[in-house]
Amino acid sequence: MKYPAGIAKKAGKIKLIAMDVDGVMTGGEIIVFDSGEELKIWNVKDRLGFHLVRLSGAPIKFAWITGRVSKQVSDRAREIGIEKLYQGCSNKREALKETMEEFGVKSEETVFIGDDLIDIPALREAGFAISPSDAPAEVRKEADYITKSIGGRGVIREVIEIVLKSQGLWAKAVSKYQ
Repeated sequence: MKYPAGIAKKAGKIKLIAMDVDGVMTGGEIIVFDSGEELKIWNVKDRLGFHLVRLSGAPIKFAWITGRVSKQVSDRAREIGIEKLYQGCSNKREALKETMEEFGVKSEETVFIGDDLIDIPALREAGFAISPSDAPAEVRKEADYITKSIGGRGVIREVIEIVLKSQGLWAKAVSKYQ
């Protein structure tokens, strides 16, 4: 798939992929049991996307920045190898800035994927702002790219594919499967 020149140029510089969780990694639905334990639905396509980055050899780091606190999120982040996790975060812009500083990346080397109003400041901070197609209009207005996927249905995989293809690493990432 061909991407507009501006999108490919932005994606070609990415060293940090940061994102919200609920509404991006998941569809935003949360089942809460009487015990208080939460259940989220995760998309296996996204999970493979993280693995493809590792297979590609790209020096890309990941950060999850979420307003909620969930053991399930901690467990998935550890399982997938997410380098930075913020939970219970109400100031996502500051969390993103701290992460960029910690990893030594610039704004133009950072993508942030957000789906709701709380994500707007972080979207403005990142050099490449992305929202799922089902995000509210105010959020989509801030995005450089709006995914074809809706939240929880392969958003991350779509973004990773754009980044790896723009960096010339897609063929290496998928070579194991061909």
